[in-house]
Amino acid sequence: MGRLRYTIPNSFTALSLLLGLASIVTTQVGDLEFAAWLIVWCGLLDTLDGLAARLLKATSDFGAEFDSMADLVAFGVAPAVLVFNAGLQIGGVQLDTGQFWVLLVASGVFVLAGAMRLARFNIATSKPRGGWFTGIPITAAGGGLVASMIIVLVRYEDISSVLPLHLYLPILMFVLGILMVSRIRFPKAVMRKNHFINAFQVITIALVFYCGIFRVYPEYLFGIGVFLLIAGIIAGRITRDNA
Repeated sequence: MGRLRYTIPNSFTALSLLLGLASIVTTQVGDLEFAAWLIVWCGLLDTLDGLAARLLKATSDFGAEFDSMADLVAFGVAPAVLVFNAGLQIGGVQLDTGQFWVLLVASGVFVLAGAMRLARFNIATSKPRGGWFTGIPITAAGGGLVASMIIVLVRYEDISSVLPLHLYLPILMFVLGILMVSRIRFPKAVMRKNHFINAFQVITIALVFYCGIFRVYPEYLFGIGVFLLIAGIIAGRITRDNA
């Protein structure tokens, strides 16, 4: 029973890593929307992984390192490959042009920043108190924003066709990369003293699971991702003295 306790959360992690790899392959064969949904599913598995580890009291050094490796693939490499190919397929970026190289560098910066953020998180000895991250988590950047944004862009071709995605996509990747390695305080999804915040978190997670499992309402996923990013950064600033 002892080994089984650790196997359950690690199995969620392993499946997340494999789905991240599947997303990369799916992107390369041209199905951007399904590749993005695979990343969203990785986010759901990451939530289940953490929940199972806490409920079963199955946290371990191996689990933490394995989770980081899976996160880098699912929320770092897979979103970067997705955005790069989205730039080529729907953003009008031409091969071997200045726009091509800028997008390539931006995608690389995103992956590098995600790896550095995960490494910093693993070796940190003085973590922020009160349920706070230092820097935007890679799951929020790659899974919460990038994947849902690509789904929306693919589904609304009339909108994406008029947007200067060759400019917006690299800017987004650079900004998210900077936010991941920054010292910004960002709230974790943990129970807090405020009942309204707790209820909002539970409802949000339930709706995200519904949208992700049934592959519906990507507009909500993208909208709530943007809202949580902005609200989280603001909350980290105004509550600094109460950390």
